[in-house]
Amino acid sequence: MVAQSITGPTPVETIAEEGEEKGWVQEWSDNRDWHRTGRSLLIGGMSSIPAYKWFLWLGNNFNYGSKILSLSTKIVVNQALFTPLFNCYFFGMQSLLSGAALPDVVERIKNTVPTSWINSCKVWPAITAFSFTYIPVQYRSIFAGVIAIGWQTYLSLLNQQAAKDEEAEHEVQVERGVVRVEERERVGEKQKCVA
Repeated sequence: MVAQSITGPTPVETIAEEGEEKGWVQEWSDNRDWHRTGRSLLIGGMSSIPAYKWFLWLGNNFNYGSKILSLSTKIVVNQALFTPLFNCYFFGMQSLLSGAALPDVVERIKNTVPTSWINSCKVWPAITAFSFTYIPVQYRSIFAGVIAIGWQTYLSLLNQQAAKDEEAEHEVQVERGVVRVEERERVGEKQKCVA
């Protein structure tokens, strides 16, 4: 919902009766993509327990004599393992739940995960370090969840941009395919005329 608010509402064509006024709540509700919101809720809900377990496991492992070494190892392991897996899951499920075919899902992952992983390296190491240093174990999940609202808003925006880019690329490919078919027909006609 936050990502949809940032990008602006997608107008839904509805026929309003003359003289009918909508309240702001009804207008806000009409301008939401509730399927997109449902996908995000499902994806977030399905990942919450595994993410919680992951951070518990991470907190209980890599505890060396040096706090700096322990913290650095946890950050590197988190960025190297959890982040790419979660981002593949997020973008893959967004595509699957949108009705995309498997090759399209793979394309979406290829188009989004590298960018999201690079950008996560700019944000999550500091958050992870802060969390493991200052936040008690029982509150780390809540802390990360609050930060994740902003992060998943970014992922949702990145996903929407990738969808638009892929659609534009597909249209160009279709146009090229149509042009090629037309060119083949012209070549065929020329060959008939020569014969």
